[in-house]
Amino acid sequence: MNESQAVLEEPAVQRSIADMDWVDPPSLPPTDLPYDDGEPMESPWHVGSGTLLKASYIEARGGKMDDFYVGVNMFVYYSWQQVRNKDFKGPDVYFVHDVDGQRRRLYWATWDEAGRYPDVIIEFLSESTEKEDLGNKKQIYERTFQAAEYFCVAPEAERLLGWRLVERAYTPITPNEKGWLWSKELNLWLGSWQGTYLGEEHTWPRFYKADGSLVLLPEEAAAQRAEAAKQQAEAAKQQAEAAKQQAEAAKQRAEAEAQRAEVEAQRAATEAQRAERFAARLRALGIDPDQDM
Repeated sequence: MNESQAVLEEPAVQRSIADMDWVDPPSLPPTDLPYDDGEPMESPWHVGSGTLLKASYIEARGGKMDDFYVGVNMFVYYSWQQVRNKDFKGPDVYFVHDVDGQRRRLYWATWDEAGRYPDVIIEFLSESTEKEDLGNKKQIYERTFQAAEYFCVAPEAERLLGWRLVERAYTPITPNEKGWLWSKELNLWLGSWQGTYLGEEHTWPRFYKADGSLVLLPEEAAAQRAEAAKQQAEAAKQQAEAAKQQAEAAKQRAEAEAQRAEVEAQRAATEAQRAERFAARLRALGIDPDQDM
């Protein structure tokens, strides 16, 4: 039995983190664990990258975390030793499949989540964290979490690194010609994108679909839908205008035909009058115009 399984078999009770300097494991897990270390993220790029990936992934999955969860800069608790050592660091972004994503969480504690660990983890590298992210954290995610995939993104997405768990060990993920990394777990590419997000112009990490199209943020999807609706309205307006012009042209043709018919009728009437006058003159001369000549 591993440490997390032992924790899972113990009933829950409240206990303050200040009272956790024990020697032997307590009988019950704490419920008031810290969820904020008070340290700011490295930069606006680090802050925005996590919320950007979370928002776009939720949008790609239909807009709600019904059967999955995405955590951003949240602590993950998995053992009593970790709690005793007050090792409260958590992944920058993590994804967990097949869980109730609507339940409110301040942190992720495996003993509260049926022993579940994150399936995919993403860390944003920096000068102060790169050694830890590529060393100790990678080892924990590989050996303890057994996270199916682990990705690291350098500032401005200038480097993308990824590993996939194969036979309980991480194997590097080969990038494509664009430098993107394919996530089998998320069924998406992790790539780079230059643009403005939260008022900041950077090269951001972004998700792309299998066909290479960008996974949109909610506001981008809304803008795209609004633009599509605008184009549809414009197309409908143009079609209505074309129909109006066609109707006007048909009306004009009908009026022209009516005018031609009127002219023909007048011509026929004139010819009839001429014929009648000619016949009258013949009769005056004693000639029957109706008799065959």
